[in-house]
Amino acid sequence: MIFEKVTQLTSKDEFLEKILIYIRLVEVIAKREHLIVDTIKSPSSNSVIEMKDMGIIENDEDLELLSRVLGNYYPRFVSAIELFLSHKNLFGSELEKEIQKREAATNKPKMVDFFAGAGGLSCGFSQAGYRVCFANDFEDVCVRTYRFNHPELPSASVLKEDIRKIVSNIGDYIHEDIDIVVGGPPCQSFSSANQRRIIDDPRNELYKYYIEAIKKICPKFVLMENVKGMLSVAGQVVEDYKSIRIKKNGKVYTYDVSYRLLNAVNFGVAQSRERLIYLAVRNDIAYSKHVTPEVLFHEIEKACEGNPHYNLQSALEYIQPLDAPRVKGMTEVDDEKTGMKIGVNNYDSCGNSYLASINSGRSLSYTFNHKARYCSDVNYEIFKRLEQGEDATNPKIADIMPYSRRNGIFKDKYFKLYADRPCRTITAHLKMDCLSHIHPYQIRSITPREAARVQSFPDDYLFLGAYLKTYMQIGNAVPVLMAKQIANIIKKYI
Repeated sequence: MIFEKVTQLTSKDEFLEKILIYIRLVEVIAKREHLIVDTIKSPSSNSVIEMKDMGIIENDEDLELLSRVLGNYYPRFVSAIELFLSHKNLFGSELEKEIQKREAATNKPKMVDFFAGAGGLSCGFSQAGYRVCFANDFEDVCVRTYRFNHPELPSASVLKEDIRKIVSNIGDYIHEDIDIVVGGPPCQSFSSANQRRIIDDPRNELYKYYIEAIKKICPKFVLMENVKGMLSVAGQVVEDYKSIRIKKNGKVYTYDVSYRLLNAVNFGVAQSRERLIYLAVRNDIAYSKHVTPEVLFHEIEKACEGNPHYNLQSALEYIQPLDAPRVKGMTEVDDEKTGMKIGVNNYDSCGNSYLASINSGRSLSYTFNHKARYCSDVNYEIFKRLEQGEDATNPKIADIMPYSRRNGIFKDKYFKLYADRPCRTITAHLKMDCLSHIHPYQIRSITPREAARVQSFPDDYLFLGAYLKTYMQIGNAVPVLMAKQIANIIKKYI
């Protein structure tokens, strides 16, 4: 992974997190291979060269500053580098700058991702053979996660910024003709029925800037995804797309647009999750390729007919059983029984057809973000008593139910998931609590890794940041397999 220079840090937290990830990745492989990690306090000349290649230091004089920044982690970091250099055959040793140079030279379809979040759409499109040229999000932790999981994209091309501040000069970041722009702009107001143009509500301002970005970039295709509630303004969104007129190189470009409510379960995702998808096609492409948004949706829905339907059980297999921490403040502490942010994978990454699908048939050495969440005594007892499919209204927990007087509001506050059905929708609310997603067999809620599997992220997709924020990143994402299959259909016309 590429680091900021220690002399030019803009985010010490991100720098330290990457250092700890590097250390942990090396230590996990060492544990798997039964290697001894010696404690080395001073780096060898080869280690210094490696740090320079990683972008951490420019010269030997920077080592003193690096030691101060890392503190007690410095000897562990030096030891990890020394072990890596001694056993390069066990690690992927290609530098990110080499990956980026090779990727930039490809003829893959080019995409831009706004409101990218942790990168669900980009991950799916990348798996389908697209090259991300630029991505943007306002949430710091999402940008960290995105950058880490997209080493083929220079860090400067993953921008942490408000879209309102970059639209007017978007050409400073995007220097190529773009095949498709994707994104899910937050829209918050769909209920004001007395307004003629609900979509013009100030709370939906970011959607407007997404439209402005499309006008600036003039892509061949556009994909916009949003919540089911946006159906109430679908006609107004169509009006906005059809009003786009872009003058470029002596030509006038317009867009045809259509929308569908699609369920992730039909794309081979182990989850029932409805998302509203808009597809727009530029007029010259529609003419030359004989394609319309309606044609694309027809092909997407036709392709889904051959997909298997998976239940939650398929996402929960071949992973370490865990106990919930019973002491507060232990969620960020790695432990063999309660799980680790980065651990050894002792299971078959492709143990069933669903896992083989999300992991693309690869054998993986690590398990990421599989850490159980703290569980209080009351919740532990509730989790234990409930059977699959039972919720907060069940009489067997009436004597200990904390919200018994408000069951009409908190009916779904507790819910034990069905193993033999697709998982209920994974949402960002899981960062608040996971009581609505209780594991069907183990006395705990689902882990971030299990939630990520339900969202069809590959097991080697690492979510950075604080533990609770990993749930937010996962819950806000577009399921990867859903994005991949839509991308494959569109790719035929690029």
